[in-house]
Amino acid sequence: MAFSVVFHHDATDPLAVISAPPPDESSHERAAREEREAEAQRISNLIDDEIRAERAIRKKEEGIVKILLLGQSESGKSTTLKNFRMRFARDRWIEERASWRAVILLNLVRSANTILDALSQEMDDLDPDELDDAFRFDDYYRQYKVRLSPLQAVESNLKRLLGATEDIQLRKRNSPTTIAPCGSPEFFVRSRTWRNFIQTTRDTESPRHSCQQDLSTLLDSTDVIANGKDDIKALWRDSDIQAMLWRRKTRLEDSAGFFLDSIDRLSVRDYEPTDDDVLRARLRTLDIQEHDLIVDDKTDTPKWKIFDVGGSRTQRHAWLPYFDQVNAVIFLAPISCFDERLLEDPRVNRLEDSFILWKAICSSKLLSRTILILFLNKMDILEEKIRNGVTVKRYLPSYGDRPNETNDVVKYLRQKFKDTVRYCSPEPRVCHIYPTSVIDTDSMSVTLISVRDGILREYLKRADL
Repeated sequence: MAFSVVFHHDATDPLAVISAPPPDESSHERAAREEREAEAQRISNLIDDEIRAERAIRKKEEGIVKILLLGQSESGKSTTLKNFRMRFARDRWIEERASWRAVILLNLVRSANTILDALSQEMDDLDPDELDDAFRFDDYYRQYKVRLSPLQAVESNLKRLLGATEDIQLRKRNSPTTIAPCGSPEFFVRSRTWRNFIQTTRDTESPRHSCQQDLSTLLDSTDVIANGKDDIKALWRDSDIQAMLWRRKTRLEDSAGFFLDSIDRLSVRDYEPTDDDVLRARLRTLDIQEHDLIVDDKTDTPKWKIFDVGGSRTQRHAWLPYFDQVNAVIFLAPISCFDERLLEDPRVNRLEDSFILWKAICSSKLLSRTILILFLNKMDILEEKIRNGVTVKRYLPSYGDRPNETNDVVKYLRQKFKDTVRYCSPEPRVCHIYPTSVIDTDSMSVTLISVRDGILREYLKRADL
């Protein structure tokens, strides 16, 4: 005996009429309908969950000031982040400072090996009979190479300790005359690997064997450096070697002189890194570095989240996702590099590349309401170059006949960057510009307070709208 199912619904309700099942629905059709309705409900629940999760994230981020550090590779972004952390996250900074010992020793050894590699290439390229008496590659220099050969193994061991990977692609794209000799290619450490290394070196509960092995590598490396420090100092201070480095356009890190001059202090077993050491230590990281800061002790002051993204050309595609909901961009433009070329592309002037990046940032509609802060960085290196007689207009013809003085160069470049903001921004806005040397902790402390106050003032003003 078949039973007919009778559905009761309000005929005056159009939605009920539409959603009601057919009166002659079979059991098979009902099962299929219920399956479709269950799937539709599942999808609806997922959408609701995603909306709730997004609302929770938005609500959480309402009290966070997002800061993006941008600029080309080696512009000073990571050093600026170190300054922020040293000033506004002092306890965590002190906890991590000792972890930088391996990086600092690696910076020192790479500089020494770069000099040795340049010396080897000079010996291979030139006929000793054609050299003048001022610079003959006799046994005097060859003995340095032999005695300091263990530094190659030290560099490899320190890289292995840090989990570093050489940038082979960068090495292939460049000619030997535009970068450091090929014996010391650029390397990088993934951000996660670096965080794990910091955690391991400062965590007393880390596996004992791992900590002892790391310490053994550091002490062994320190001993090798100590045994060769007199030869390293002699090479670094040799006027003929300096002339050879200049002639071959051998590129050393900005901090090379600082670490080579400090080798006596760095090559002792109980060496502990200082703030200045860590600020100058160069460590190229891949991926995004993210740090939370409390920039003011007031309870109602929003937290800061600072993002340091890679600046090399191969990493710039990762910038775009971080433009969303960012409150401020701090752009690093190293103005001392007017006479330098990009590592990634020796055809491009580094200052020109900074202008191109700055124009793109100012033109971005996603950043049209973002606070712009510009650091005209590496003032110390600019002053040194001008003091040594480097002429700006030789590399920057538009500079014309203006005085070849630091203040005049800064004034000229400041106006150029300001004009870019004025003519390329989607809507009128103010840009805060600071001449900086991010390794100068005293002046940077004052600058960071000014930056903090300016960002918070603008953030609170917009929050009231």
